[in-house]
Amino acid sequence: MKEEEQMRKTIVVFLVLLLVGTLVFAGAAKEKVDKGITVVFIPKLTGNAFFEAANDGAQAYAAKHGFTVKYDGSPEASVANQVTVIDNAINSGADAIVVSSVDATGLDDIMREAMKAGVKSVTWDSDVSNDARTVMVSQGTPEQLGEMLVDMLADSMSERGKNVTRDPIKYVWHYSQATVADQNSWRVAGEAYIRQKYPNWININPSNFYSEQDAEKAITIGEAILLAHKDIDGIICNDSTALPGQAQAAQNLGMNKDDVSIVGFAPPNSMKNYARAGVLARWGLWDCQIQGALGCYLGYYLASGNDIRVGDIIDVPDIGKVEVFPNTVLDPDAYTAPDSGVVLLPERAVFTTANMDNYDF
Repeated sequence: MKEEEQMRKTIVVFLVLLLVGTLVFAGAAKEKVDKGITVVFIPKLTGNAFFEAANDGAQAYAAKHGFTVKYDGSPEASVANQVTVIDNAINSGADAIVVSSVDATGLDDIMREAMKAGVKSVTWDSDVSNDARTVMVSQGTPEQLGEMLVDMLADSMSERGKNVTRDPIKYVWHYSQATVADQNSWRVAGEAYIRQKYPNWININPSNFYSEQDAEKAITIGEAILLAHKDIDGIICNDSTALPGQAQAAQNLGMNKDDVSIVGFAPPNSMKNYARAGVLARWGLWDCQIQGALGCYLGYYLASGNDIRVGDIIDVPDIGKVEVFPNTVLDPDAYTAPDSGVVLLPERAVFTTANMDNYDF
């Protein structure tokens, strides 16, 4: 009997140890890590304050967490340049690419080629077709960002005495180009919000103004808008090149926030001098350093052998838990598949002279 009892105890101990080992192995498999991973981080263009700040965040994060981020792009925003960069990443044996696309579909073929070659593919800031990448790190939904832009314009105009609910407000949109998915979706959502909340507003150029993410062109287009439409009330610049260009154009023409309300998205450091000079009252953004870090981490996470599926909650070191939403969170008609989704940044910020010096990027 004693021998049978001892045998039972031995079997129980063995089964417990086996169960614990299985659970430990399962946990490790869920979040594998590989310290030898290289992620190629690709902006729309180099030299732009937004993308350089995102790269700063990505580099600092990667250095802390043991993987390599290679920042690779061109000072000229074009599909051809980004195709070349992605092709080089594939041929050089990169483990993952994290891309802010200059065009909603122009990179689809090369992104799919990267995926076939085993290169994990993530987008951030601006997307490609949903089946040409695994996950997109988005700054927010079109409704969140489009309404934020309109609200900033309404607040700025109200401050200078405009009655935004009754006056025939004249406004336009000035951004990079219609083929940039994120910026265009914000404009569409913003226009829907204006029709609902401010039917008295008049878009004096529904075809919009585009400066193709060219800093000099943003100034010349900005001046052309102000010279051709001397009674314009507001300009929305949903692009981090268009906004400083439009502000510089106003300053060149001796105009300030009491003459025209200019709002948009850009890093705080690129706009502080214009705010101090009284050229604009407010602008907004999100923490692009966190966005860059998060995008590169997800590329690293995938390249380490982990899967990302819609509905997953991923615990990102030093950033927190993020949920993988279906692509329909950005577009109701989007492609849906369990292995293609969207991660949203948790918050956005409006900058004014009262708070802008609290931010350094």
